[in-house]
Amino acid sequence: MNLLKALATVSGMTLLSRILGFVRDFVIARIFGAGMMTDAFFVAFKLPNLLRRLFAEGAFSQAFVPILGETKNRHSEDDAKHLIDRVATMLFLVLLVVTLIGMAGAPLLVYLSAPGFSTDPNKFDLTVQLTRITFPYILFMSLVALSGGILNTWNRFAVPAFTPVLLNVSMIALSLFAAPYFQQPVLALAWAVFLGGLLQLAFQLPSLKRIGMLPRFVFDWHDEGVRRILRLMAPAVLGVSVSQVSLLINTIFASFLDTGSVSWLYYADRLMEFPAGMLGAALGTILLPSLAKYHANDNYDEYSKLLDWGLRLTLLLAAPAALALAIIAVPLIATLFHHGAFTSHDVFMTRNALVAYSVGLLGMILVKVLAPGFYARQNIRTPVKIGILTLCITQALNLALIGWLQHAGLALSIGLAACINATLLYRGLRRHGIYSPQPGWMSFTLKLIVALAAMGVVLWLTAGDPADWLRWHLSERLLRLGLVVGLGAITYFVTLAIAGFRFKDFKRKAAV
Repeated sequence: MNLLKALATVSGMTLLSRILGFVRDFVIARIFGAGMMTDAFFVAFKLPNLLRRLFAEGAFSQAFVPILGETKNRHSEDDAKHLIDRVATMLFLVLLVVTLIGMAGAPLLVYLSAPGFSTDPNKFDLTVQLTRITFPYILFMSLVALSGGILNTWNRFAVPAFTPVLLNVSMIALSLFAAPYFQQPVLALAWAVFLGGLLQLAFQLPSLKRIGMLPRFVFDWHDEGVRRILRLMAPAVLGVSVSQVSLLINTIFASFLDTGSVSWLYYADRLMEFPAGMLGAALGTILLPSLAKYHANDNYDEYSKLLDWGLRLTLLLAAPAALALAIIAVPLIATLFHHGAFTSHDVFMTRNALVAYSVGLLGMILVKVLAPGFYARQNIRTPVKIGILTLCITQALNLALIGWLQHAGLALSIGLAACINATLLYRGLRRHGIYSPQPGWMSFTLKLIVALAAMGVVLWLTAGDPADWLRWHLSERLLRLGLVVGLGAITYFVTLAIAGFRFKDFKRKAAV
């Protein structure tokens, strides 16, 4: 399989999910605005979503996929199936207990994650109720991460990439059609999360059955493969999930700021996650199985070349995204969210957070590419050390910036810390001899800078006055935003083409 084609497939599916995600946020912003109800929901949703990223898509996937790939390549598919059965059983039982404890302890969880809410009993009680409804999402999505890891190992990238679409469809449908029937309309969002998680799991099961890897219930806590995964998972939680822990701590800080701060950070994070998901998550998804296979086959030269390929693609695609988010923040936010209850003040407050996030977007995406370089080799120690250091730096930056920049300071601290994280991961790969840059980096970088400068000028000139975007109707905003983005993209890629870049030069086959 061509990895560039696989990247296009995963990114395309992710693009569809992100577009529907923006439709979802458009609907939420229009119906609920940015106030007490959305603050409560975003805190409630952040708790299971954080645990999902920590244990399912984070530590679990990084530990499970390399060992599954090693078992499949060095032994047999029958051995891989035995591992899958035992890991799935263990994961289900552990997460069932975690889910029940989380639902029972929702008041404590809400107090710990948003202590500022305790001064408003109505807001606190609503957040607790929403948390109890959404918490089973971690159970569903952890099993989705398991099945996605299996399918990716078998180079079936499309189904796992499409799966998140179902959550957005669920939230859009229930927001539009079910919210009026609830005494507290925001409860519809919580039940949509529950339903979306269940739908995503059900969608992947037929694909597992087709490749003969549908898990059976087989309990064997002492299985060596299960124990290896557990040993890798424990320290990997910090190593791969620092940004998520930082986001949770940021919510604690934001809960003490002006009402709406949690929501402003959420909407900015959603825009930032658009390129992060399309590029960072997609590249990490397709890189990890091939890196694990190269490691299993002791092919370290190809291992290093694949990392180099991933880094160049990241810079080529993520750098213009970061620059664009900073320059056209108001046009993006006004077009997507400035409707109904989402005010002009909300637009500019969200803009402040988005510009701050954009500073570290490249670092956030690079972490998704660099971290698999360690985890595919089952090297946990180095990323964990870097993760702990980065987490400490993030909180120091929070304390330094929150008084000056308020909620935007929280966003900036995550971005700056992500850049430090990526720098330290890169340094570690070089120092351990895991990665050696291929020839041509100087020429590549100079051409990239020229293309970015040309695109930046075009975006700045065509974006115009931010005040105009607030008074235009939606149709005019969409038309003008399409024109601005289109001209910027054309300028960037034409400049790259003139400089000699060809996407066919980035074709690369997956490891077999």
